Amino acid sequence: MDKRLEAIVETLKERHAASLEESRGEVHVLLTRDAIIAALTLARDAHQFELLSTMTAIDYWPQTSPRFHVIYQLSSLANNVTLQFRVPVDEHEAPLPTASGVYEAANWREREIAEMFGITFDGHPDPRPLMLPHDMEGHPLRRDFPLGYEEPQFTFNYEEIDLRKPYAKE
Repeated sequence: MDKRLEAIVETLKERHAASLEESRGEVHVLLTRDAIIAALTLARDAHQFELLSTMTAIDYWPQTSPRFHVIYQLSSLANNVTLQFRVPVDEHEAPLPTASGVYEAANWREREIAEMFGITFDGHPDPRPLMLPHDMEGHPLRRDFPLGYEEPQFTFNYEEIDLRKPYAKE
């Protein structure tokens, strides 16, 4: 682990019962839903992690407990280090607290996660959908979301597929 991260990792372990994983030089800190806002605030205020560079989720389906991990990638521009917080979330669990009060960049990213994965955030200032049609059902980045299928058109099957394509009537 990078020496510059040891202080914050030890503090998170003591205060928030965080667990630590390292992979290829990257530090992943697993936190509970109750500790995430305090941990983000601590990282920003006491350890100069001024940028929430990425926020996303991972779906581990068919594993159901936890099914998702919400990932907060923090960057310290002053110290040139990054740190990743992960919060395990079950499918039908209560919403996570919003991080938009700590990092403004979380606003749009939480909206995207809610829309694409179905993970909601309690206290979010603007929970409107961003990208999908308002009448769409389901969450497209979940691994159990049904995929559409259209056969690729190549030179050897062009005419066969072209006959089946729906064209507008003149």
